[in-house]
Amino acid sequence: MIQFGLKQEQTLKLAMTPELRQAIQMLQYSSVELLSYLREQANDNPVIDLQETDLTIGIGSEPSAAQKDWKDYDDNRSGDGYAHSSTTQAFDLLAAMANPADTLYEHLKRQLGLVRGLTESEYRRALYLIGNLDEKGYLELDMKSDARLSGASPDEAEKMLALIQRFDPAGVAARSLEECLLLQLRRDGSGEGPIFRVVERHLGDLAANRLQKIADALGTGIQEVQRIADSIRRLNPRPGASFAGQERQSVIADITVEKIGGEYTVFVNETGAPRVSINAYYNRLLREQPNRDEACQYIHDRMAAASWLIKSLEQRRTTLLRVSRAVVEMQRDFFEHGIHGLKPLTQKEIAETTGLHESTISRAVGNKYMQTPRGLFELKYFFTSSLASADGDAASSESVKLRIKVMIDGEDKRKPLSDQAITELLTQEGLELSRRTVAKYREEMRILSSAKRKRF
Repeated sequence: MIQFGLKQEQTLKLAMTPELRQAIQMLQYSSVELLSYLREQANDNPVIDLQETDLTIGIGSEPSAAQKDWKDYDDNRSGDGYAHSSTTQAFDLLAAMANPADTLYEHLKRQLGLVRGLTESEYRRALYLIGNLDEKGYLELDMKSDARLSGASPDEAEKMLALIQRFDPAGVAARSLEECLLLQLRRDGSGEGPIFRVVERHLGDLAANRLQKIADALGTGIQEVQRIADSIRRLNPRPGASFAGQERQSVIADITVEKIGGEYTVFVNETGAPRVSINAYYNRLLREQPNRDEACQYIHDRMAAASWLIKSLEQRRTTLLRVSRAVVEMQRDFFEHGIHGLKPLTQKEIAETTGLHESTISRAVGNKYMQTPRGLFELKYFFTSSLASADGDAASSESVKLRIKVMIDGEDKRKPLSDQAITELLTQEGLELSRRTVAKYREEMRILSSAKRKRF
């Protein structure tokens, strides 16, 4: 028979409070993300005072020039309806050169403005094509369909495209890799020789380094094909790429390591980090009106939230300092001797050293950067897997990658080292790796296979 009743029971359980969740969230933020989060908190909480230093966080992009194009066009037009440079002035070559802050669109538009004799419709057509180039500098429009939709004839569209393709950088506005390379070859005055046939018909064989097959098709020697291949590989397959990186955000180091008096000192980098404090006005208001009306209760709650935010910031700083000091101590050989001194290291080892939980270590090292005397490194860089050696010591995967790269750089390019040959050489040095691991490391470093590295 089922009996019903009431009884008391004590249990322990971990509750994730909003304050604890906030502290965990702040720990895993990078410096840029933390600044954005603090700004949000200051906007939501009037009690918080945020004093920011004057530091540019990233490289901003210029406003789009597309909205001003037609005004610029009208300003540069003459009375006869044509846009052109003044006939009383010589062509200014410097005006067509790229400015470091230019986008590809602005760079090409400046050159378009120097072209004489364009009608308004031709100018608009050329500007439209420039605006449809991707970040590599390629045009992905279907010219026939686009011409039909815009009311222009295919010949008019091709005429404007040919004009843009003569602009700097060479190869811009191409519709394929083949066309991009051919445009650069014609600009160099290479002539319609065998190199054109290789680009037009044998790019796949060239990528696979099947030079003998190309030589047989051309009816020439493999040495000549090697010379042609070297010339093609010097061309730029992404002519617009140099303009695409202008809007990238800069990296701010979270940790700074300096060698002072023979010892490595670790600092939490607070340059650019805002100072968070409680507004004195609300503090005074709460003291002068201690009664618990609704307004005072709101201020009290907001002050409690601000106090917890300040506490979480200090806890984040302390945790980063403890973790970074442990990393520097355990990777001292790296700071002294470079990558060859990089030791295998796991987050579990740092957790045991610092007394922190492994999940805390994972959050602390994520999206963080360390400025060291040897350069700027992501904090995760110092955590590498362990590879066994014949003498019982362990080597880090990064140091092994460097050794593989050194071997490949010093190989005989006529008889490049295969992955199996590299594996055997590493075994002779006391490093036990499989051929598959060597191949994986080589691919991670974006090094081609031995068949594609071979020279003739």
